[in-house]
Amino acid sequence: MRYFYGTTDFYSEVPTAVTLGKFDGLHLGHQKLIGRILAKKGQGLASTVFVIAPPGVPRLLTSEEKKRRLEQLGIDCLVECPFIPEILGMGPEQFMAEVLKKKLKAAYLAVGTDFRFGYQRSGDVRFLKERQREYGINVDIIEKRRLGGRVISSTYVREAMRAGKMELAEELLGYPYSVTGVVRHGKQLGRTIGMPTVNLIPEADKLLPPNGVYFTKVFCAGNCYRGVTNIGCKPTVDGSFIGVETYLYDFSGELYGSEITVELLSFQRPERRFDSVERLKEQMHKDILCGEEYFREH
Repeated sequence: MRYFYGTTDFYSEVPTAVTLGKFDGLHLGHQKLIGRILAKKGQGLASTVFVIAPPGVPRLLTSEEKKRRLEQLGIDCLVECPFIPEILGMGPEQFMAEVLKKKLKAAYLAVGTDFRFGYQRSGDVRFLKERQREYGINVDIIEKRRLGGRVISSTYVREAMRAGKMELAEELLGYPYSVTGVVRHGKQLGRTIGMPTVNLIPEADKLLPPNGVYFTKVFCAGNCYRGVTNIGCKPTVDGSFIGVETYLYDFSGELYGSEITVELLSFQRPERRFDSVERLKEQMHKDILCGEEYFREH
């Protein structure tokens, strides 16, 4: 997959089928749009996802996670365009002419019914439809996907996440919400109490669900392990932010320096402070037993 990140020097040498948006999460609604451009490969059009999103906002998917998922879906090109005046100041006409037609060589465009673009969001689907013949772009307006009568959106996913409703988040995304990172050395308290764990620090702009304990699956080097994960700051130990710490069932060995992906399947309980390390150990044992029951049932 060709990948342009943080540059306006993106281009295509062949005609493309394009979809545009923030694409935070790549949820089922996004996947519907992506399916439309992938279907145009049979007509010789390279599938292209054009992303422009404001920086500094906690994201459901980091840039690397988004890139990997789009590669897995079979996308030919991903453009993560910088959020700069040079692009934001373009009117709809200029954007269609210079970005869609000149740079991307768009022959097909798939967008949602509420899509807006150009300076101060002045362009909409009606504008695209009115100009499609002029620019030789077949514009397809795609109806939103819904769940339980509500439109599937990144906002909906975020609401589910903030409430710790990981099963609902998975239903909206079409895959379990996950966190990817490199295993780091922690304080190794778990090892001293007979329950060794692996620690990772997510990227600063990665959106995390509420601090607490989750039942998880962990993927590393092609292997999958069941786990119990704590997200938060370990208030019993020192109260500093640690990140994502996981106890792995049926695993022995070292993962330091390895990249792992932790899928958050179900929320078990909020993070809490215990009176002593011994009380924390007792609760960890309970969490592990609850996890065994969860995995037997699922």
